[in-house]
Amino acid sequence: MKAPNNGWWRSAVIYQIYPRSYQDSNGDGIGDLAGITRRLDHIARLGADAVWLSPIFTSPMKDFGYDVSDYNDIDPMFGTLADFRALVDRAHALGLKVIIDQVLSHSSDQHPWFKESRQSRDNPKADWYVWADAKDDGNPPNNWLSVFGGSSWQWDTRRRQYYLHNFLTSQPDLNFHNPAVQDALLASVQFWLDFGVDGYRLDAINFCFHDAELRSNPGAGMPDGSNPTVAASNPYAWQHHVYDRSRPDALGFLERLRALTDQYPDTMMVGEIGDESGMAMVAQYSSPSAEGAERLHMGYCFDLLADRHDAPYLHGVIAKFERVAAEAGGGWACWALSNHDCKRLATRWGGDHPDPALLRLAPALQLSLRGAVCLYQGEELGLPEADIAFEDLQDPYGITMWPEFKGRDGCRTPFPWDSAAPDLGFGAPASTTKPWLPVAESHRALAVDAQEADPGALLHHYRHLLQWRRTQPALVDGDLTLLPVDAQVLAFVRTHGDERLLCAFNLSTEPATLALPAGDQVDAQSTLSFDPYGVRFARLTRV
Repeated sequence: MKAPNNGWWRSAVIYQIYPRSYQDSNGDGIGDLAGITRRLDHIARLGADAVWLSPIFTSPMKDFGYDVSDYNDIDPMFGTLADFRALVDRAHALGLKVIIDQVLSHSSDQHPWFKESRQSRDNPKADWYVWADAKDDGNPPNNWLSVFGGSSWQWDTRRRQYYLHNFLTSQPDLNFHNPAVQDALLASVQFWLDFGVDGYRLDAINFCFHDAELRSNPGAGMPDGSNPTVAASNPYAWQHHVYDRSRPDALGFLERLRALTDQYPDTMMVGEIGDESGMAMVAQYSSPSAEGAERLHMGYCFDLLADRHDAPYLHGVIAKFERVAAEAGGGWACWALSNHDCKRLATRWGGDHPDPALLRLAPALQLSLRGAVCLYQGEELGLPEADIAFEDLQDPYGITMWPEFKGRDGCRTPFPWDSAAPDLGFGAPASTTKPWLPVAESHRALAVDAQEADPGALLHHYRHLLQWRRTQPALVDGDLTLLPVDAQVLAFVRTHGDERLLCAFNLSTEPATLALPAGDQVDAQSTLSFDPYGVRFARLTRV
């Protein structure tokens, strides 16, 4: 039976926490659940609606929790089920929803399912993972590549077969063509819904299914660097990934997921969709089928996680989503400008010395788009990417791809709470344990306590924007109409009833002007002027 859903997620501001790096409560150098619980007031005061926790499940941590060995328990590194209960209860008391990060496409090679599967070709879980025979010459069955470099096939000497891993060799892919696998994963989803979580962020959800015929991917040629999903230096970018991910079979599983989630009141699912088609797949995965079966509540892709952020590019991203969502008969986006997998926004958009005006424009733009918003921890402080020495790297992706790609550690360093503390307040009081990643000295002056004391700091700008947005029906629930593409200014109108709110952003380092559509004015003016990185929110009137 379908439970009621109040649609809170449609305009939600979701604050992403990377648990290892938020707050260490026990002095072991690694963030934990008790530390997050202690700091939830910061998120509530910011004005967020929900927290998203990157994986906290039992894991050998080869990919820092994205390699799950027990879907139904908390890793001792982070605490216990009781600690998670305390976190959920405290979040709910503060009016915050709790979203957890579920990794369904693959597990750890330490998961009991895989340990059994690899023992033989005829055991009860023999086909729970993707196994394939070698070619006659011993090579893998096709040309599929791993996101983390090299073939996505790993030889297993027990079965004398290859198994598929789209990421690390220690992250074997589950076989979603087997209904028993889907059932087992749905049971794990239900476990946490029964526990009381409010929703899921579904990691790499378009990787769940592979081509059953194991056909090789076509080549894409030398990459030009425009693909936001993978670095041009990575051989993964040299293929069109039409057979190893984003298969149409996934839609049926999403419908099963939605049917389960809909049994719980006011829950939601947002999917991470890493694919070159980006917004088109977000619309497809979050739109109902022709028969009316519902899928994800919303999705996000990497289109706004790219280096490019000029007005024509952003206009194109928004226009594409509005078009494909209309064609799909629905679709809903969650807009992210940063996360734990990409270079921090301040550095990615602003370089080594980001203009403060640009860092104020970014959240204003993000919070005015039609859909939900995801803020990564530290965006509210304007943290730049940390410079991590090779000997301090923890990310296997960065270690493999060094030096052209330094991995993801630079956006995962400990959160700066206290500008005067040697560890920036990340560790437990009196702790002398070295944090799992070095603290960034470039973050010291941007720590929470320093910004709290400065009324003009970026942190207060974020709080003001989040609080103001709640009072604007056009931004919370209005339609969006793009104005014509402009070389400098991205502009659109959010409409709710009779209200028409212009949202305009000069994405350039030079002053700019914008001619309003014929018949529209702002304060009796038909042309608006902008400073570099200037922002205008204004009521449109007709003349």
